[in-house]
Amino acid sequence: MMGSLRFRLAVGALVAIGVALTIVWFVLSHLFTDYLADQYSYEMTGVMDSLAARLTVEDGRLVLTGELADTRFDLPTGGRYWQISPSDGGRPLRSRSLWDEEIAAGDLSADLYCGFRQTDGPDGLPVLVSEKRMSLGEGAARKEFTIYTGFSKAEMETVLESYHRPLRLMLLSIGGILLLAAFLQGWIGLRPLARLRDSVADIRAGRLAHIGWSGPREVTPLVREINLLLTERETAVERARARASDLAHGLKTPLTVLSHLAESLPAEKRDTALQQIELVRQRSDRQLQAARMGVEQMATTSLLGISGKLVNVLQAFTSGKGIDWHVDIDPALSIQADPADIAEALGNVLDNAVRFARSRIELSARHDQRHIVLIVSDDGPGAGAESYDRMLKRGVTINDETSGSGLGLAISADIVEAYGGKLDLLASKLGGLMVKMTLPASEVAP
Repeated sequence: MMGSLRFRLAVGALVAIGVALTIVWFVLSHLFTDYLADQYSYEMTGVMDSLAARLTVEDGRLVLTGELADTRFDLPTGGRYWQISPSDGGRPLRSRSLWDEEIAAGDLSADLYCGFRQTDGPDGLPVLVSEKRMSLGEGAARKEFTIYTGFSKAEMETVLESYHRPLRLMLLSIGGILLLAAFLQGWIGLRPLARLRDSVADIRAGRLAHIGWSGPREVTPLVREINLLLTERETAVERARARASDLAHGLKTPLTVLSHLAESLPAEKRDTALQQIELVRQRSDRQLQAARMGVEQMATTSLLGISGKLVNVLQAFTSGKGIDWHVDIDPALSIQADPADIAEALGNVLDNAVRFARSRIELSARHDQRHIVLIVSDDGPGAGAESYDRMLKRGVTINDETSGSGLGLAISADIVEAYGGKLDLLASKLGGLMVKMTLPASEVAP
């Protein structure tokens, strides 16, 4: 998966969106928490000022001359609390909401929660407290005291949660939209590469010579380089063809002269000399063909079409032997290869089967993942497993009673390997030899 550009873009977008939304979450959460804490702080400061404005000193005691308008201070555990504690240790003044509880300075937490200290309220639940030291009067009548105001911590947490809940939903929705946008961006952005891949596949299949391009400017330099490479390849092809043609003409005359000279040799040496000259001619032809395969453009070749033509030709030679042919090939099976090369490779194998078969030859093909497996089986004498490697070597025959140069299977193996495939020899279920040719399947661009 890590080799996929689309996967890398998706992971990068996911990480970037996750980091961005996390930062947004912390920033917005922090800003709202500070804002809410400031609002409660303003409220508590206002309560302190209102209480201080209603305080008087009578007979050395603090007296509250009026009640606050907020009814929550009059209800037990009403959610709003105040307490005025004289510094000389006198009896504190308290709101009715505190009931029989008293806010003690020693019970207040040292750690702050959003700027407030905590203590337990009359209902046992946490209360956030603000405190302020003040004094009233002058001289000997001066009275110092501390005002405590508080509110329920659960109230503040409820407000925060009512803010965070829609914020989470909003950020998750934005994250989903951004991920969809990133996916669409990657899909749209990579479409030119998919089109370029299709064009290269058409060139490889022989349907195009060069890439005609009207895509993004970022891809144009790559297309230009590919077209230059194709031009250089065409030049190399023409040079290779010219050299192969020169070599073919250069060998024909010397081989013809040698053949005439061999006719004048004694009989026991003439046959050997002519056989070696023919072997040189066959091998040179094969090497020239191999050079051609390396430079020819491949085309999509139907296996059934090639096989049908070969079987029709060979049936005329086997009709007298009573050989039964069985062909099982799906018409849809095709490979990207030159038809002449496949015809020669398969023809050599079928010719070998014809020479050894007694009564039956089977030809079948199947699609195996990304490969086409072509199998030819006969009911001839076959060969031992120890002979398989030797049978794929040039000029080797394992049956001295059978005519042949020993080149057919070796040539077929060379052709199959030239197209990235493999030729294997196995024992046939019919009792003879089974030749298994594995070739790349035809690629169809999506």
